[in-house]
Amino acid sequence: MTLWELLLISVGLSMDAFAVSICKGLSLQKPTWKDSFVVGLYFGIFQAMMPLIGFLIGTGFAGYIEKWDHWIAFILLVIIGIKMIIESRKNESCEMSGTNNENTLSFNKMLPLAIGTSIDALAVGVSFAFLSVRILPAISLIGSVTLLISFFGVYIGSFFGSRFKSKAEMAGGIILVLMGFKILLNHLELISF
Repeated sequence: MTLWELLLISVGLSMDAFAVSICKGLSLQKPTWKDSFVVGLYFGIFQAMMPLIGFLIGTGFAGYIEKWDHWIAFILLVIIGIKMIIESRKNESCEMSGTNNENTLSFNKMLPLAIGTSIDALAVGVSFAFLSVRILPAISLIGSVTLLISFFGVYIGSFFGSRFKSKAEMAGGIILVLMGFKILLNHLELISF
C-alpha cells in the first residue's frame, strides 16, 4: 500500500472524529488551542490504537484466508464507507458530543466519543493484516492525520457551526468505498495503480 493510499484511508477514517470535533467546537464556543489539542489527542490516539488491535487480530487469521484477503479487505472498507455515507444523510444534531455541558472535555465525555469514532478503524486494521501493510507507519499516519483534522474541526465548529459535519462523513465514506474497490481491482489485475 502506497503512502498516498494510506493518507487517503487516514483522512477517510478521521472524518467521524472531524464531525464530532465540529460539535465540540460548537459546545465550547471559544475554544483555546489547548482545548483543540485535547480533542485531537483523544481522537488521534484511539484512531491509531484501533487499527493496531485489528491488525493483531487479523494477523492471526491471515494465513488461513490468504486467497480471500482482498475480498475481505474490499468488503470491510465498502461496508464501513457505506455506513459513513448513510450516517451522513441522517439529520443528527450535535447533542451526542456534549453540547451545552460545563465539562465537555472531561474523560467521561471524551472516552466514549473517542472509542465510538474509532470502531471503524478496528476493521480497517484487520484489512491491513490481510494486505500485509506495515502497521507502525500506518497507525502513526492515521493517528497524526486524525489529531490534526480533529484539532482544526474544533475551530471550524466554533466559527461555522455544524454545516460541515455531514459533508465530512460523506467524504470519508466515499474515500473508503473507493479504496475498497481499488484494492479489489488491483488484486484482480484489472487496474495497476
